[in-house]
Amino acid sequence: MRFVVPEGLTVGVNEMRSLVLRAAGKPTQGRWQVLLVEDADRLTEAAGNALLKAIEEPAPRTVFLLCTPSTHPDDISVTIRSRCRTVTLRQPSAEAVASVLVDRDGIPHEDALWAAAAAQGHVGRARRLARDPQARARRDAVLAVPRRLTGIGACFDAASALIEAAEAEAVAAVVELDAKEKGELSTALGAGGTGRGAAGAARGATAALKDLERRQKSRATRAQRDALDRALVDLAGFYRDVLAKSLGAPVAPVHVDAADTATQAAGRWTAESALRRLSAVLACRDAIELNVKPRIAVEAMMLALWRG
Repeated sequence: MRFVVPEGLTVGVNEMRSLVLRAAGKPTQGRWQVLLVEDADRLTEAAGNALLKAIEEPAPRTVFLLCTPSTHPDDISVTIRSRCRTVTLRQPSAEAVASVLVDRDGIPHEDALWAAAAAQGHVGRARRLARDPQARARRDAVLAVPRRLTGIGACFDAASALIEAAEAEAVAAVVELDAKEKGELSTALGAGGTGRGAAGAARGATAALKDLERRQKSRATRAQRDALDRALVDLAGFYRDVLAKSLGAPVAPVHVDAADTATQAAGRWTAESALRRLSAVLACRDAIELNVKPRIAVEAMMLALWRG
């Protein structure tokens, strides 16, 4: 098994060419080799073209697994999709995710079930909520947003707080890795050397360091977008609970610990108002995916949530 997990905003052509080259070889430790591309919807056009040539004439014992949110042309090109077999996966239930956390990570069943429901089927997110107090604190801050929207000024304050929290989470996630990569590259390029040719090596290292900084910047942006998206998913879950309460739907709440708040909101808002608020959160996610500046998208969302 070989995993391709994009760290930056996109999967570039060089990374895909390396994967295609690996796919051309025969498996050495088994009968098959499986190349799994997470977030294949982030393929650049050039990367997609490089992959297309490989899947048109795949190696005899190589399987490509391309993971995308949907088969829509915005997520995966029609030319690639037409050469693949579509396997539709459903979201796992909270009970199934909880059993994984209990069996694999030793998390108490009650905590695992709560985290699984709050994560809405995402195993990694559920594990983080169950084990990381800071992740739970960030989620609590997000679920407090609807109560903070008391006026226009409060909307902009809430937007700033959400953006700054996402930025801080992203920095904490990548700062150690960035420093380690830069240190290792500097050492490999002869940083601190005093012998013959050291000056020339230092000049040649500039381009490599700039390329590393560019990749690290892209990774930091991706980390910030992912952190913000997690917050938006939590917020959408709250408004989904409010809508379910308004309609009397017989479904379990996403945020069990915020059920009372959702019930109170359902008593104040109509179902149509709750639906408009939920739609505003989802529209914000779409806008950010289309490269609208996150601050602008979040501010517009907060105003829509306040107006209802």
